[in-house]
Amino acid sequence: MRYYPFKNHAQSTTKMRRRPGIGGLQTAAAARDQYRLLGENVAKIRTDLMKEQLSTFRSQLEDFARKHKNDIRKNPAFRSQFHVMCAKVGVDPLASNKGFWAELLGIGDFYYELGVQIVDICLATRPLNGGLINLQELCHLLRQRRKSDRGLVSEDDCLRAISKLKVLGSGFEVISVGKKKLVRSVPTELNKDHNEILELAQAQGFVTVDEVERRLSWTSGRAIDALDTLLDEGLAMIDDGHRDGKRRYWFPCVSPISSSIVVDS
Repeated sequence: MRYYPFKNHAQSTTKMRRRPGIGGLQTAAAARDQYRLLGENVAKIRTDLMKEQLSTFRSQLEDFARKHKNDIRKNPAFRSQFHVMCAKVGVDPLASNKGFWAELLGIGDFYYELGVQIVDICLATRPLNGGLINLQELCHLLRQRRKSDRGLVSEDDCLRAISKLKVLGSGFEVISVGKKKLVRSVPTELNKDHNEILELAQAQGFVTVDEVERRLSWTSGRAIDALDTLLDEGLAMIDDGHRDGKRRYWFPCVSPISSSIVVDS
């Protein structure tokens, strides 16, 4: 009987892979370095190109401002579009009252003056509205106060002036309630319930407990608690003089009754 040597089938079918030598490793490392350097060069070229383009845009923006400075000063719509153009190239004409933009346009002083007048109006109306005033109402009172150039102030101007007041830590803030924008000049924290009541009050200027319960599907306790908080914060006024005996909660910040306010200049 003949014996044949046993052969491992796996060993016979598996081919040994040849490992890369030192030269191959060095070649791969060199290739990676070349790709990295190429990527860094491309990124630098792109960055330099963007800087050059931005510099060109800024230069053109300065020429545009010199040519149209009277329109920028006097036309609110034109001024708003100018701010949009500035934002696209990273220029803030309101960043300082000194420098090129302030000397050329004087708009830094313009917004500083608006800011001071806005603070005065908010303080004067706070006993009535509790420190929460409709942005449209604020602009209306601001135009009344400025008199001679009342048509030269837009809501966009008011918003920009208010945004600059934040650096003073004065608590001024613009909040949205429904479709209206309100300016808050006191550190009052309004939660979701308060905002829903203010939004509901925009239709008539006031709400009742029954209306809040019905329209918002709230319990009586929830409605009364939210309304009492708004009352305590000075944002609501009580009116009990009605035949149906239902108490009205008036909100001057969303009510047309505040249009009769006159702020002394």
